[in-house]
Amino acid sequence: MQRRIWLIAGPTASGKSALALRLAEAADAEIVNADSMQLYRDLRVLTARPGPQDEARAPHHLFGIVDAAVGWSVGAWLRAAQERLVSLGEAQRPIVFVGGTGLYFRALTRGLASIPPVAPEVRREAEADFDLMGESAFRGRLGAYDPAAAARIEAGDRQRLVRAWEVYSATGTPLTDWQQTGEPVLSGDAWRAVALEPPREQLYARCDARLETMVAEGAVDEVAALLARNLDPELPAMKAVGVREFAAHVRGEATLSEALAAGQRETRRYAKRQLTWMRGQMAGWPRLSGDTEEAQWRQFLALEPSLTPD
Repeated sequence: MQRRIWLIAGPTASGKSALALRLAEAADAEIVNADSMQLYRDLRVLTARPGPQDEARAPHHLFGIVDAAVGWSVGAWLRAAQERLVSLGEAQRPIVFVGGTGLYFRALTRGLASIPPVAPEVRREAEADFDLMGESAFRGRLGAYDPAAAARIEAGDRQRLVRAWEVYSATGTPLTDWQQTGEPVLSGDAWRAVALEPPREQLYARCDARLETMVAEGAVDEVAALLARNLDPELPAMKAVGVREFAAHVRGEATLSEALAAGQRETRRYAKRQLTWMRGQMAGWPRLSGDTEEAQWRQFLALEPSLTPD
């Protein structure tokens, strides 16, 4: 019998962690993180990472394993995920991958190319060009050679824009083309997937409520501790949703209510971007549109009737 592997994707606050936990208990499975921010041990509260009670209900992997001073790439996560697939495969344990990082799921199911290393001087030149040209002109130049990358990289993402240009500059091949040449880690018949897409207004209300809960649970102190380390602001952990907004409060540049409102606004925007990715990149995945955890679970069981108790 083939081992069961499920993929659960969804925007922030959509209920995917609760669904994954319920599935893990029903199927005696283990949970593997597929969220780029929940990797970082410094951000348990602000990333809504599973707490000790949840971790006691089912084994969890790749949560809180990376220090904020280290910038993990998609490739680093994929290698770690492959290691878990091997180790859990030896025990024939079912696996539930859960998270909101679309690139991680893409790497699992479509592959990630092995891009040749880029010389440090090429990277420095790309960074200098960005600083000299500004984002708009730099993106325009990138678009002439790698239009797909220029279109998909979000505004303000200096790191990925520079990366796309340095790869093209060093290899003569667009980053987008490199990313389409890898072999998938999971074969097409090895996994089943769902994407959570609750009603938009309810999702946004959950985003707002979640951030209020995070403040009550110590998110501001978490950000203050992160700032005290004087880390490079370009590190992924420093770009987690809420860090910039609550950092303004810690520095005395905003009241707590102002920081909370700004964080809620950015969280809603982030959820919208995740939904856009899902609709473009996960169009064939079954959708769970339930507005409660129980409704989502019933919809999931309709897709997986073998999990329904006799």
